[in-house]
Amino acid sequence: MKIVILDGYTCNPHDLSWDKFTEIGELTVYDRTDQWEIVKRVKDADVLLTNKTVINKETIHQLNNVKYIGVLATGYNVVDVVAAKEKGIVVTNVPGYSTNSVAQHVFSLLLEITAHVGHHDQTVKSGRWSKSIDFCYWDYPLMELANKTFGVLGYGRIGKQSAIIAKAFGMNVIAYDRGRTNHDGIVEKVSIEELFERSDIITLHVPLFDDTKEIINKHSISRMKDGVILINTSRGPLINENDLAQALISKKVKAAGLDVLTQEPPASDNPLIPLENCLITPHIAWAPKEARERLLSIAADNLKQFLSGVDQNKVN
Repeated sequence: MKIVILDGYTCNPHDLSWDKFTEIGELTVYDRTDQWEIVKRVKDADVLLTNKTVINKETIHQLNNVKYIGVLATGYNVVDVVAAKEKGIVVTNVPGYSTNSVAQHVFSLLLEITAHVGHHDQTVKSGRWSKSIDFCYWDYPLMELANKTFGVLGYGRIGKQSAIIAKAFGMNVIAYDRGRTNHDGIVEKVSIEELFERSDIITLHVPLFDDTKEIINKHSISRMKDGVILINTSRGPLINENDLAQALISKKVKAAGLDVLTQEPPASDNPLIPLENCLITPHIAWAPKEARERLLSIAADNLKQFLSGVDQNKVN
């Protein structure tokens, strides 16, 4: 059994062990793989594992030995699952591993936006507080979360965990979910239009499909409250970035906290990067060590189950 990992560095930058995979078969790990290198690197492999390296239809047609593709992530749009199925290749993903980490990051972004802790720490370190004539100062309006309306767009695992944290802050929580009709008492179920209109803060937790692409655009933003805060830790293309940039400039949107962008890494001329009221982190909500340990553990178990004839987290 030959196993090849095409891009192991992002999920394991040499701070975790690959032992769960070496127990299964002969393992080769590449930190990164360019598109033109894929077929050469996996030509003798039985199993291919990828995080963000794209396995498209053309590549799949050249995989004459691979029986299994494991995606080291929850989103599996990097693999043409239809072409894989036609080729008889099973594709699996890893759901649920980063629920707590991503929900935590939602509030890391939100708390920085509302309290500006990082900024004020820098002013203190630069000596400004030592020179102040008053006992305190603040450079931005500070905002209390209690009694604000927290709108969850997409009520899966991460959306629910974010709602639980919001309730702990004393927020009123409403949610819209395209696939579920029965909520659990934590949130008030609303239409997407009502969520846009009522929310002081909107956090995005829907997957990227044709009907959710650019779900945040100038038309949906126009329905929102003036001064709304927008958080996105899901997928960058859920937002029309030019429309959001204009809304941030006009202050229709008070601030945005983004862990994902449409293009990653982003182009240097991305319209959101220069904006002071747009906080951006480099797609790290999923990356705490504990979450990545769960990711590798589930991915290895997916493979073990496949070899024993059981479909676990199969997506095609």
